[in-house]
Amino acid sequence: MSARPFPDPDPTRSRRRRLLAAVGLPMVAALALSACGSRPSEQAATSTEPITIGISLPLTGDFSQPGGEARRGYEVWQKQINAKGGLLGRQVQLKIVDDASSQDTVVSDYTKLITQDKVDLLLGTFSSLLNYPASAVAEKNQMVFVEPAGGAPKMFTRGFKYLFFAQQATAPHQADVFVNYIKSLPADQRPKTAAYPTQDDPFAAPVIESMQQQLSALGVKTVYSGTYPADATNFQSIASQLAAKKPDLVAQGAVFEDGVGLVRSLKQLGYSPKMLFQTSAPSNAGQYSSGIGAANTEGVFYTVSWHQDAKTPQNADFVSGYKAAYKNADPAEDAADAFATAQVLQTAVTAVGSIDQAKIRDWLHANEVQTILGPLSWTASGEPRGQFLLAQWQSEKVQVVAPPEVATTETIVNPKPGWK
Repeated sequence: MSARPFPDPDPTRSRRRRLLAAVGLPMVAALALSACGSRPSEQAATSTEPITIGISLPLTGDFSQPGGEARRGYEVWQKQINAKGGLLGRQVQLKIVDDASSQDTVVSDYTKLITQDKVDLLLGTFSSLLNYPASAVAEKNQMVFVEPAGGAPKMFTRGFKYLFFAQQATAPHQADVFVNYIKSLPADQRPKTAAYPTQDDPFAAPVIESMQQQLSALGVKTVYSGTYPADATNFQSIASQLAAKKPDLVAQGAVFEDGVGLVRSLKQLGYSPKMLFQTSAPSNAGQYSSGIGAANTEGVFYTVSWHQDAKTPQNADFVSGYKAAYKNADPAEDAADAFATAQVLQTAVTAVGSIDQAKIRDWLHANEVQTILGPLSWTASGEPRGQFLLAQWQSEKVQVVAPPEVATTETIVNPKPGWK
């Protein structure tokens, strides 16, 4: 998307490790639950002391890039709300600590924030890998936990009451908006065949699996379906198989380097599908366009939670605030997700008029919140009820093309032009 350049110039850093594979989750959850102490006492609503919000983020380690962007999003929100008088008439103080992209550390961080630092409120960290155990700490201590990134289905099967995911949908539903676009096409414009290569990644795989199932039900024939390891660097074999099958649609579960790698291999073989969908990789903005060549981005589809030109509440303020704070840089999607997460908590606290955790929880379960991502609401498990945006690279920038009510253009490039 046009709003997602990364300051970090290292293109070898994997961008989206949002979810945690099934192995190890129960053990980490048990550790989180056993590590918790009592919840902090609440300050009176009439207090003039700052409201302290505790946050652990991966500021170093594998997730440092998105973790840093999440910090920026939170801090832009803090600056703007304090300029307007704060929350409940009190200034907001963020206590942000570094979990170093470690599950063990994030458990220790949130335990300390709650039991020793006695923060008033919590906001979530980045990725399901970290939010899975972190949310268990919050749940044990009966504190509301709104997370900006953590759409693994396993997050919402534990019967938690204080957990809320502040994006539009979970990972398996990322495919829905693209499938709906395919459904909207006249029969003679729909793909007849499709290939589904995906990285063995717990974020990417559910998206592609869901897409394959839905498109197969529409009559789109699968000619290739395969999973490659997360550390794969050579895509010649996969590209050769795709070139031999010549599917109309290639839908790849890509994190970043693998998305660039497959496109490069397809280019070398001279095979260009009529439609190309990739998870995550195209959202790396400048790194993606540099990796495959700016002209070759034309017509590539992916899904996003946010666009900087969206006409959603406070979006213009967020974009201008981010640019002012960070040398006129365009905001990254992860920063926008964090800002929206803080908006959710702010709206609930303001509505109930206190930092009473049970009241905040109950209000969020019963109400819809307007954010820069659009309206958000949740099921009893904290799973969101909405759908993502369908984005497409057009003329070397990103446009939102669906749903129609939030599209930034009426144009959709189909078929995708051949490689340049």
